Amino acid sequence: MKRTLLAVADGISVTLGYVAQAMVLILIASMLYEVVARYAFGAPTLWAFDIAYMSTGVLFVLGAAQALREDAHVRIDFLSSKMPRRVRGAIDGIAFLFILCPIFARLAWIGAERALRAFNTGEVEHVSPWAPLMWPFYTALTIGLAALALQLAAEGIRALVAPRVDDSFKLET
Repeated sequence: MKRTLLAVADGISVTLGYVAQAMVLILIASMLYEVVARYAFGAPTLWAFDIAYMSTGVLFVLGAAQALREDAHVRIDFLSSKMPRRVRGAIDGIAFLFILCPIFARLAWIGAERALRAFNTGEVEHVSPWAPLMWPFYTALTIGLAALALQLAAEGIRALVAPRVDDSFKLET
């Protein structure tokens, strides 16, 4: 059961990491199109700004779980690096499972409520001349937050059961 949960969390994180990479391509393509349309043809788009902020937000949130899986988030560990591995694992496990996971699960829940409300009301971006529907954006953010909550639970379990060996750069004193 535990291994299945960890494998599912990892699989979702990896998959969403690939989707985040695709979002980078969408962002680049839309910005290149906007630059050419604006400066070569004098015809700026109505949608480029919206695509830029939405794809940037989505790529960061969808990639967060994969970054956690790979231990790629920035961490300031000048105190914890001096602690025994089991103590660091216990601190990480407790923080991930009992503090961060519930916070991000609640944020995902709020995001789901917001996405559903936007879908039901046909909410559009009001400050944009393009006025795109907002529910796809909110849904993507919700998926990313839920995946991060699931990966936090998986990493919390891993930290409690078998803490990672610290491979970080050490300054010699």
